Amino acid sequence: MSSPAILGMGNPLLDISAEVTQATFEKYGLEPGNAILAEEKHKPLYDELTAMKDVKYIAGGATQNSIRVAQWMLQEPGHTAYMGCIGADDFGKKLQDACKADGVQAMYMVDSSTPTGKCAVTILDKERSLTTELSAANNYKASHLQEAAQMKVLESAKVVYSAGFFITVSPESMDIASEKMLEKKGT
Repeated sequence: MSSPAILGMGNPLLDISAEVTQATFEKYGLEPGNAILAEEKHKPLYDELTAMKDVKYIAGGATQNSIRVAQWMLQEPGHTAYMGCIGADDFGKKLQDACKADGVQAMYMVDSSTPTGKCAVTILDKERSLTTELSAANNYKASHLQEAAQMKVLESAKVVYSAGFFITVSPESMDIASEKMLEKKGT
């Protein structure tokens, strides 16, 4: 596998996507076309979705979605990489598997004390509502980026991409990535 040309750094979320009924929207106070952070009342929603027979698990989060699209456009696995923080749980494993299936080289930091971030993607007719629980996605540390394997990817990347959300999670990581790209005149 060649060194990834594009590196994404962000808040990884496992999208748990399923078609639901109006009753689900009403039960959880969801609105079509809306995106919210989960409250305590939304916690059971994730278990309800995972129990559905047609549930889909998709690597999500703004930056990870962009990296997956870039990987799809490049059409050859391994030309993109992604860093963020996940939990040491079943959702984290599903997220790793989804990224691998998409051809993205996932280089997740694993937080054994916090669950993987997730997003309930509830679809009613053709509208969707997103309910996000960030959890481990908020816990990325620059020490992970500074490890040899991650630094090698950063140093070889031609482009580093991140959505604005991540700068609040690990400003030090963004500083390191920015300095490396500036040194080699990357973007």
